[in-house]
Amino acid sequence: MTVPGSAHDYRLSQLQSLEAESIHIFREVVAELERPVLLFSGGKDSIVMLRLAEKAFWPARIPFPVMHVDTGLNFPEVLEFRDRRAQELGVQLLVASVPDAIERGTVREEPNGSRNRIQTPVLLEAVEKHRFTALFGGARRDEEKARAKERVFSFRDDFGQWDPKNQRPELWNLYNGRIHLGESIRVFPLSNWTELDIWSYIAAEQIDIPALYLAHEREVVERDGMLYAVNEFVVPREGETVTTERVRYRTMGDANLTAAVRSDADTLDKVVAEVATTRLTERGATRGDDRVSEAAMEDRKREGYF
Repeated sequence: MTVPGSAHDYRLSQLQSLEAESIHIFREVVAELERPVLLFSGGKDSIVMLRLAEKAFWPARIPFPVMHVDTGLNFPEVLEFRDRRAQELGVQLLVASVPDAIERGTVREEPNGSRNRIQTPVLLEAVEKHRFTALFGGARRDEEKARAKERVFSFRDDFGQWDPKNQRPELWNLYNGRIHLGESIRVFPLSNWTELDIWSYIAAEQIDIPALYLAHEREVVERDGMLYAVNEFVVPREGETVTTERVRYRTMGDANLTAAVRSDADTLDKVVAEVATTRLTERGATRGDDRVSEAAMEDRKREGYF
């Protein structure tokens, strides 16, 4: 008889099961597909992805580059973290620049200030340039509806587009990476993770993260019911009052559209406890660009978004 917690207990915890599944997915992609790349923004999900990739191929180096589609509106602290982690791991960092694409005239800025939609052609251009056949993304099914119905191996046609009504069957851990020239696969090793799993894993592994994820005092303005930190991308408008609040970030998007939440969670254990009790999703609570419409994310993914 196996006694739980004893030296002879070989059962996996929830986090160990998720880790094993993700590592299997990383290894499967490298075995099946010729030119993978990991999309790395410096946010918590891609940070966990990088740790899982590290474990999947240890003691060898991660056998593919990482790529960031840089909108030019990122938090400076996150960019510093991105560059430092890539250097520490000795992994090649590629940057696909939205500002460069705007300057070349291949994309045009939208009047609402969001660069989410124009990230897509920049991403697709980079995929074509580097001939990537598989792109690891950090999307999770618990984030929102479109991500909930996407497969772990998500097929994209030679225009980089996703057809939600024509997805490949995916039984147990059998993945289909078969593609023709020009086609690609988006791969989501964190599909079955939740936000709480992510933070529990970061705490258990003591993974380094940008300090913005932990609570600290910042000058903020309240706009459309959300708290935006005052910075070079968020300038107080006429009639807005600047206050000092103790806040932290639950997601890391563009600095002009990512809101903070009031919080006293200044350690990883406190973040885990806070996320375990919250009733608001991270995107609903903090992403102004996700309020466009119910189908905004699915529309973007159809066009080739992450």
